[in-house]
Amino acid sequence: MPAVTFAAPAAGSGPFTGLMDHVAQGFEALGAAILVVGVIWSVVLAGMTARRSRSSARAYLVLRQAFGGTLLLGLEVLVAADLVRTVAISPTLDNVLVLGLIVVIRTFLSFSLETEIEGVAPWRRALTGGAGRIHRAAANAQERGTAP
Repeated sequence: MPAVTFAAPAAGSGPFTGLMDHVAQGFEALGAAILVVGVIWSVVLAGMTARRSRSSARAYLVLRQAFGGTLLLGLEVLVAADLVRTVAISPTLDNVLVLGLIVVIRTFLSFSLETEIEGVAPWRRALTGGAGRIHRAAANAQERGTAP
């Protein structure tokens, strides 16, 4: 009776590896598209805010918040691409360690961006969220004369 082995296929072999490579490339393309479209949309929003409020400070704040959100979403999609590429295509120890380093760096960037956008550390977010946030958004919308 032949021996049965449960070893993973070698990197670069088989249709599954090719499919997962295309999936990872798709995530990378989606991440890049999110970043490009997000930059354009952030500038459009900032321009609309500047035109409506005639305040460059408010337009800058909108630009920062919108682009910060875009960066967060783009980073998350690019992390998904790295996960697919590392886990499904070539799960070597070196690649897993590099992925771990990338995830740590991107987590730090995400944490920093989220704190910058929200203006509060994540563990203090509950104090500034909920009904208070809805009230502030409504007050800001009435002040600007625009929808939140």
